[in-house]
Order: sequence, then C-alpha cells, then structure tokens
Amino acid sequence: MTTPLNLVSLERVSKAHGTTSLLDDVSLGISAGERIGVVGRNGGGKSTLLSVLTGAEPPDSGRVTMRNDIAMGVLDQAGTLPEGTTVHDVVLSGYAAEHEWAADPAVRSVLTGLELDRLGLDAPVAPMSGGERRRVALAAQLVRPLDLLVLDEPTNHLDVEGVAWLAEYVKQRAGGMVVVTHDRWFLDEVCTTTWEVADGSVYAYDGGYSAYTLARAERARISSVTEERRLNLVRKELAWLRRGPPARTSKPKFRIDAAQALIADEPPARDKLALANFAARRLGKTVFELEHVDYAVPTEDGPRTLFRDLDWNVGPGDRIGIVGVNGAGKTSLLKLLVGENQPDAGEVKTGQTVSAAYLSQHVTELPPKARVLEAVQDVARVARLGNQEISASTLAERFGFAASRQWTPVGDLSGGERRRLQLLRLLMAEPNVLILDEPTNDLDIDTLTALEDLLDGFPGTVLVVSHDRYFVDRVCDTVVALLGDGSLAQLPGGVEEYLRRRAAGGAPLTTAAGASNGLGTTAQAPVVSAAEARAARKEVQKLERRMLKLDADEKKLHGQLLDAATDHAKVAELNAQLIAVQTEKEQVETAWLEAAELADA
Repeated sequence: MTTPLNLVSLERVSKAHGTTSLLDDVSLGISAGERIGVVGRNGGGKSTLLSVLTGAEPPDSGRVTMRNDIAMGVLDQAGTLPEGTTVHDVVLSGYAAEHEWAADPAVRSVLTGLELDRLGLDAPVAPMSGGERRRVALAAQLVRPLDLLVLDEPTNHLDVEGVAWLAEYVKQRAGGMVVVTHDRWFLDEVCTTTWEVADGSVYAYDGGYSAYTLARAERARISSVTEERRLNLVRKELAWLRRGPPARTSKPKFRIDAAQALIADEPPARDKLALANFAARRLGKTVFELEHVDYAVPTEDGPRTLFRDLDWNVGPGDRIGIVGVNGAGKTSLLKLLVGENQPDAGEVKTGQTVSAAYLSQHVTELPPKARVLEAVQDVARVARLGNQEISASTLAERFGFAASRQWTPVGDLSGGERRRLQLLRLLMAEPNVLILDEPTNDLDIDTLTALEDLLDGFPGTVLVVSHDRYFVDRVCDTVVALLGDGSLAQLPGGVEEYLRRRAAGGAPLTTAAGASNGLGTTAQAPVVSAAEARAARKEVQKLERRMLKLDADEKKLHGQLLDAATDHAKVAELNAQLIAVQTEKEQVETAWLEAAELADA
C-alpha cells in the first residue's frame, strides 16, 4: 500500500450538526512541515474541522485518510487532564528519568515559557485554574516529538510574552501544525497557510493573516460580493497593515502592492486630533489621576505589593494599552480606576464628567429570558458613537448577531456570544470612557475587526488590557507596562519594546519582602529616593510628549521635501531642518532611556 503524501487528507467530506451544515464536500490535505492557521466566524465549523481531521468525529460522508505511522498531538478547547495527576505526570510522563528531560533544552524551554516552573512540577492539576490547566495541557503536547500538532485556541490564557514565546517555539518545530486562533499577530508570525472556514467550505490562502486579508478582499472584489460594509472593513484593515507604524509592529511582513487599488482612497483609521478635541469637550482636562498610590494583595506568603507610590494621569482622548506579566496587577489597576478596589495609600481621582463603561474578564449578569435584541434595547434603542447614530439592531448585526439570531433567548447563547452581548450593552450606554479587560476573548476575527472600526470613531478615552498585541497596536496610541516592580513604565516602542525589556532582564514579580519568584533575574538597579523616582517619571512623560512632537515634525518635513523636489534651495533648507530634528530626536531618546531607568529603579 502506498503511503499518502499528506499527513492527513480529507476527500469530499461533509459534516452537519443538527440542521446546520458545517462542512460541505470539503477536500484538503496537510503536508509535512506545513503550519496552517484556521480562521472563521464563531460557530462556523472551525472546531468541527479539527475534530474530523483528528478522527475525534467521523464525517457524515467522504473520507479522512491519515499516514499509518503518524504521531499526532491534539489540544482541544477544554484542555481536559487526567484526575489525580500532577504537572510532572501530565507533561513529563514519557521520560524514564529526570536527567533525560533536564538535559533536553526544548523541554526546559517549554517549562519556562509556559511558566510551569512557577507552578511546580509536583503541583496537583485538580485545584488549578482553567488557565493553568490549559498551559499544562499545551505543554504536554509541545514536549512530544510529533508529526502533526493540532491546537484549538492555544494562545488563550497566555500573556503577550507567552504568545511571543509560543510563536518562536512552534516555528522551530520540524513537524506540521494546524491551529485555530483569533490572534492575528500569531497567525502572521507563524503560519505558512491560512484556511478560512465559511458557509460549509474551506478556502485556502498562502501566507498568514496579512496575505489572507488581501486575498479575501480580492476574492470579494472579483466575485462582486454585495456586502459593501464588510468589504470596507477589510479595506480599512489592509490600509492599516500597509501604513501601520513600523516601530510599533512587526506584522506587515511583505509589501501589499496588490492591495493598492483596493485601499488607494482609504483614509487613516482615525483622525486623532479631531477625536482628542472632541473628547476634551466631553471630558474636560481630567479623566483619572493616581497620586502616590500603594496597593497590595494578600498571598500565602504575606502581602504582595502591586503598586508602590504610583503616579499616573489619564487624559481625555488617550488610547492606552496596558501590558504586563500575569499577576502584575493589570486587572487590579482597572478596578482601582472604576472604584471596585480601593488603594491602601494615596488617592485615585476621577473627572466629574467621566461616564466609564467597564468590560471585565467575566461575563456579567445578563437577562437570561430576554431576547438578544431586547437585552440591547433595554440599554438604548439608538446609540451615538462618534459621528454615527447606530440602532441597536444594526450594532448587533455588526457584532455577529444576524437578524434571525437577534431573537434568540440570551440563556441559549454560547460563551462567546454572551461576551459580544456584554460589549454591545456597554457601547449602547454611550460612555465617554471605555475600560476593556481582555476584550478580544472569545471574539472571532470579523467581530474584532468590527470592534476596531467602532473604536476608530470613539470620541473618548480608551484603556485596554489585552494579550492580543495586534489589537493593542491597532487600537491604542500609547502602551504602558506593569513589570511587577510596583511602577508603570511608558513604552514609546509599544509591545515590541516591552518584549525587549523583558528579554533583557525586566523586573520580575516580587513579594512584599522583595524576593524573586523565579521568573527571571534583573540587573542591580540604582538606589533612588521616592522623590527622585517621581521626578524621573514626570521627566519621562515630558520627554515622551517631546518625542511625539518630533515624530510629527519629521513626518511633516518628509512630506515637504517631496513637494519641493524640484526646488534645490528649498530642499537644502528643509534637509537641514530634518537633520536638526533627527539629531534632537536621538538626544531626547537617550535622555528618555536614562530617565526611564531612574523611574523604574
């Protein structure tokens, strides 16, 4: 018998759940070494496709063929673990002796990258949180030498650093991989092929998310699809991918020349100056102001300080992404802002005109017997978001609730649909401050794109805690980081700078006594007084504002140079101005680094 060329092949496979056809006459294959990302709307058949591929579910018709000797590992969304086991039992059961896995750098990398060394190898899995159990289940698959790795939402419960580590790890693997994920940065960074599951079919595209977005827009143009709104969203996404600031993101991995005709007339995602002015009129000068805030949480080893003498100002129109290691206090910070937590010392001031909407990580109480549309209309029938007036029904449709689905009882919704409904109700209340804690959880890519489109026109302040670096780069103008040392670090370089600082020995999580928890080491910091640290933090903010101004001046001068290309005298004058701006920019960046080091000491 001839061995199949593919690791797994599907031939004319169909699969339905109830009356819904999820796969209809689908044929495809997975070759050795191929890394495939699977995208599509929630409920569209992605997990079903994985179940059929792995043999967990038989197809209704058609044939699934696997290579006879294939070694396959599967991580489902449940991340189920055997009862009565420890981390060692689950992850390292294939090793006869400790020295075997200890001598394997790949195994050590998995244990450290997924923070299992913090949990402890002898820790029982039964009392662990869902996120911890999922990391254990993921590690069990990664340490094995597999021909094919099948992962369903592997980035859930990983922070930005964990997602970056996972991307680098799977790129170094020799075997093939199929991954369902809504993390667009991960898709772009890792995948060589993208499959879109839609309307019972599977469309294949070469490349990651950027290539998929371009190809989908081109497919829509060629087939004269009438969904103008969705096509417009794709065009905006392409425009951002192509024009996105290179210092803030590494996602645009190729020039999207073929997209030129599609996005030639696409304006910038948002008019920052107009939105900031509008926000200032709605909010005044102050949104949130933290002064000398201390806050600690109890642990088995005593109080652990999250914030120490923290000063932070959030102004009207600010769009801030907050990143940090798990346990650094990101959610605690948001709860301090909305008043759910109270500081141990210091003060949190809130502007008089602030109307904040807080999206927590947990789905709040929803009326279970109400229909989806009724639950939205309970808040408002029409919402004004920026310069748009949007009806409850229209906004619900943007968030994936088709007209027929809007009459579904809330009690019958899936977890992801409840999350979308929670976000819908917040937006219908017309807040002027949005505080979003992991808003991308359980949202598919189309819904994420719709949310980003709405936030582009939101005339208020936006604070986002998210491990989705694509979303942070797309929505936020500035990024701050909690490194676990009690302070808040400004990051002009965004998520990329955060990862560089962590890799270079960023501050580990510490207990109240200052003991490291083993996540990493840091160089000896200079000893500075609290007053010196406060002065340094103010200097950091001043220098950041100057850097933004110099960036704007530099861009303006580049444009003027292009316009004056035939005027040699003008070009010489503008070029001298540009050199002066670039020289000052370098000096300011150097001063910022020195001030930031003092501020973080």
